[in-house]
Amino acid sequence: MVRRRLAIILSVAILGTILSVLFALTQQHLYLSTEVLQLRSPKIATSLTPSTVEGSSARRLQFIEQQVMSRGALLDAAERLNLFTDLPNLEDGKKVELLRRSVELHGVAAAREGFSDDGTVSLLRITATWDSPEAAQNLARDFSRRTQELSIDSRLEQSLEAVRYFELREANLAAEVDALETEIAEYRASNDIPAPGSVAAAQREIERLNQSLLSLDREMITLQARLARTPQTRVERREQDEAREAIARLTEERKLITAPLAELQSSIAASPEIELQLSRYELQLSQLRDQLQAARTKHKEAAIAHDLEAEKQSERLTVLEPAPLPEYPYTSSRKKLVILGSLGSLLAGLFLAFLLDLRRPVIRTAAQMEHAIGLRPVVTIPEIDPRARRRKKKQR
Repeated sequence: MVRRRLAIILSVAILGTILSVLFALTQQHLYLSTEVLQLRSPKIATSLTPSTVEGSSARRLQFIEQQVMSRGALLDAAERLNLFTDLPNLEDGKKVELLRRSVELHGVAAAREGFSDDGTVSLLRITATWDSPEAAQNLARDFSRRTQELSIDSRLEQSLEAVRYFELREANLAAEVDALETEIAEYRASNDIPAPGSVAAAQREIERLNQSLLSLDREMITLQARLARTPQTRVERREQDEAREAIARLTEERKLITAPLAELQSSIAASPEIELQLSRYELQLSQLRDQLQAARTKHKEAAIAHDLEAEKQSERLTVLEPAPLPEYPYTSSRKKLVILGSLGSLLAGLFLAFLLDLRRPVIRTAAQMEHAIGLRPVVTIPEIDPRARRRKKKQR
């Protein structure tokens, strides 16, 4: 079969070799450089200083990757690194597509704690491929630097937004508390209700006056008991006269005490509707003050978290392995492509020859002849090579 189809086999092999050479000449060597970033944990435990940056590290890195791979960011990187100086007429869309194929960001998940996946990333690999080793290295380093900057900026922005939010909430709640206190004061003034501090003072004064009245009443009872006895002597009659004068004096003192006491009691007395409204006011004021205190606490925590972000004490991306300068291209060499193409072409030629031989097989046996023409051959004469006969004669 090989001898009969040798021309076809050689034609296919030669044609395939030529095409392999042309294909190898069109291929360009590509160099690969990888920079590895490590996600470092905060220097201060989050239990002591809660972070204002929410979400897992995987989601944050995904958001950063979307920003890094945006059209504007890729065009800025191409202009900054002078990647297409040899192709000044190349469209921006082609540049973006080429860069998106050339740069890859791949995160490595951290070890799980238990059976739950918290979405924590421990490493981030930034791989860049280009037609020159310097460009591949610069591209990987530039995307690494940009990723770190975006990580810092996004964390600072989130922490600053948290500070601003709680600062605004604290100011709003303080204004609501002041407005409610003013409303309560106006309500008390319109209903002749003293302030809570003056009510307490009035209650203490009422208690003091009641104690004074009680003392006066005890003295008057004692004096009246003396008057109830019949005087026997001149001394007893004089004592009763003194007792009457003391009772008159105590009665006047009692009148001087009961008048302000009645005024104080009437000043702190209020109707049930007024008391109910005051209770509502006090409850609302207490709730607002609790919310204000919580907002102040959150504001302080957010400010501390922002200071930690600004001082680079929180979670950070750091360079674990800088992008090296590639020494060899990672793509196949041209010689290897030509050799593989030639071998493939030779195999393709053999396969084609085999298919042609199956389509038009050579008749070698009587059964094949009978199957081909429908007649059984009478005599089968083998092929005799004259050169083989001469060699046999010489051997004899």
